[in-house]
Amino acid sequence: MDAESRTLSAMDRTPAAATADDFLDQALLEEAAKKSGLLWVRADGQEHARPLWHAWHDGAVVVVGGGGEQPLHGLEPGAGAVVTVRSKDKGGRLTGWSARVVEPAPDSEAWLGAVEELKGKRLNAPDTDAITARWARECRVLRLEPVGPLTERPGAMPDGSHAAQPVPTSATTRRPIPAGLPKLLFKRR
Repeated sequence: MDAESRTLSAMDRTPAAATADDFLDQALLEEAAKKSGLLWVRADGQEHARPLWHAWHDGAVVVVGGGGEQPLHGLEPGAGAVVTVRSKDKGGRLTGWSARVVEPAPDSEAWLGAVEELKGKRLNAPDTDAITARWARECRVLRLEPVGPLTERPGAMPDGSHAAQPVPTSATTRRPIPAGLPKLLFKRR
């Protein structure tokens, strides 16, 4: 998709004629998604947003999951999701939007383009040479296509804290250290 087509698709998402603010929102969405290494996604029907590593390709966020990759926690083709991008340097909430989940067919042009972008972002892959074949065989590649206007952006953030209870886990809380440990660590006698 060329730059003109992406601009037209940004205009198509707005109910009225596109304004300068619409184009600025589109630019914010793209730049935030391109620069961020991690975003938070809450699939329709899920209680919590989950972190996902991603890439930006052809006007949408692309993610890979399942198999030996990250869990996709309820992201299903045809469903919706809420995407939140945090600032890379400060970690604060930068923008958010609603997305439509689309699954391109493996080995299609859209799938191959997404995989090429994702391969560059995948760290420490055990099979760099065969990653494309493994993803086609074991994983799902999804596009999170923005729909509608931004739900959050600088100057238009919700008032609430968005604090949530931690997700249940089998991890334990640290217990008090044994009394003899400081002697061992600092070699006091």
